[in-house]
This record gives sequence, structure tokens and C-alpha cells, in this order.
Amino acid sequence: MYGEIRIFSGTANRPLAEEIAAYLKAPLDGVDIIDFPNENIFVRLHRSVRGQDVFIIQPTCSPVNRNIMELLIMIDTLKRASADRITAVIPFYAYGRTDKKDQPRVPITARLIADMITVAGANRFVTIDLHAGQIQGFFSIPGDELTAFHLLSDYLLKKKLSNAVVVTADLGFAKEGRNFAQKLRLPMAFVEKRRTGIDSEAVTLIGNVQGKNVFIVDDEVDTAGSVAHAVNIVKEHGAKDIYLCFTHPTFSPPAIERLRNLPVKEIVTTNTIPIPPEKMLPNITVLSVAPLLGEVIRRIHKGISVGELFNE
Repeated sequence: MYGEIRIFSGTANRPLAEEIAAYLKAPLDGVDIIDFPNENIFVRLHRSVRGQDVFIIQPTCSPVNRNIMELLIMIDTLKRASADRITAVIPFYAYGRTDKKDQPRVPITARLIADMITVAGANRFVTIDLHAGQIQGFFSIPGDELTAFHLLSDYLLKKKLSNAVVVTADLGFAKEGRNFAQKLRLPMAFVEKRRTGIDSEAVTLIGNVQGKNVFIVDDEVDTAGSVAHAVNIVKEHGAKDIYLCFTHPTFSPPAIERLRNLPVKEIVTTNTIPIPPEKMLPNITVLSVAPLLGEVIRRIHKGISVGELFNE
């Protein structure tokens, strides 16, 4: 058994860390995170963590590179303060799309980030809905990739829409989309797209959405190009009400402008990434992953199976 559970938060998503701490009925530990004028980051703990079981809540969302560096410095601080075990809780894992060499002379940055987290001194990692499952294998430390699938699908079930269909915004999300369709007991359709550089173009729709309500599912919405194409193409094929459902609201420009102009009844996402007030549209519903992460942290601390939480 490890020592007392200790919860720390970086600056990337402190509200989520506070929710997790409240779930665990544990205080959020004090830490000073100071930005010097030369852009160097300095971290100082308020109390000793010697021999303790420490969890750092820090998604690597925007500003991505700053939040990654902050996470690494916090891990190093805790290691040098003699924490017994350090778990990096990264609800959103940046650079997940750079997971392979798909052209000459390019990096595999997802692997680089995993290496840096390990070298900094993390003993475990926890994350949610990686863009590619093989990223788990980039780590040489144990970890848990969780999913917001149950949280999102349970919310959609409450809609009780029988005349509906699940649509994936691209074929790469087909397997996960099938899980949604199976749980909701609905048929599936797929949007086929062709990607050109950072932009993508929807080509055609595979399946029937005529006269049906549509749940478009994906793992992340970045610039909203893919989901915008998906919404437009299902609308052209006679869809009725359209719902967007995804885990990570990255919302890089011009995502909000695109989403604001789409004929979408509701946008359902989670708080793995904080959504600032200026990006909160009236039809956005944010589900909290804090109970999920809090329960997983409790199980890791007590040495209880995480898989049993999902009947695995």
C-alpha cells in the first residue's frame, strides 16, 4: 500500500480537479505555479509529499506546449520531493494525431510526449479516449485509458429517440460508432471523407438517414471541419433533428463559428477540456467526467480493479 492520497492540479483545468477532489472527499493540495517574465515556469509545493500517493490533474489542451511543460515540471517537482508514486491524470492527450510516420521525414510526437512524461518521473498515467489506441503502447509505465462512451451514450439513451440513426463523422471512428449504435439499439451510417492537409472534405454518405433523427459521434472536435461536413451531408440526405456527441471539445478557430451556423439541435460533450464562456453556445451540454476519474483514482489508490468498473 502507498501512503495518503494527494491530489494536485495544474492550471489547465482546475475546475475539473476541484470536482474530482470533492468526489474523493480529499482536499486539493496547494501548489504555487509561477510564470517568470522570461516565460520559465516555477513550481513550489505547499506541503511535504514524502511517501505519498500523488495524482496530478492536467489535460494537455490549449495552450498545449505550455501545459505539457507545466505537467513535466510538476512531475519532476513531486519526484524530487520524494513522492512514493506519481500518477499523471491527463484527460486530454495532445499530439494524439501524430501517432505514426505516414509520410517521409516526420516525427511521432505522441511517442515523444509519452517518453517525456516517463522520464520526468511519472509512475502511472490515466487518460480518456486517446485518438489512437496504440498510443498506450508508447508508454513504458502502466496506465489506464478510460472512455467517456458510457457517460455520453447513457445521456443519449435518455432522449428515447427510436426513429434515429448513429452516424460517424468519418470511417476511422466506425468501431466506436458501432458501440454507440449497439448500446442505443439503433442502425448506423457513415460519412466517407477525404482529408487534404489540415482540411477535410466529406465525399458521400453510406447508409440511410432519410426522415430520421441523427446522432453524429466522434472523439474530438478541433476546427469542426469534419463534423460540419457530416452535418451538412446528412441534412442533404433528409435527416431531421441532428445531435453532435463527442468527448473532447478542443474548439480551435474557426470551430465555434462553424458550430454556431450548423442546423444542430444539441451539442453534447464533456469537460476533459474547459470551455471558456466565449465559446459556450446555447445548445452545448457539458457532461462531467469528474465522477469517472474520481472513482478510477480511488481504485488505483486502493489497488482495486479498474476494469470491473466497466464490467470487464
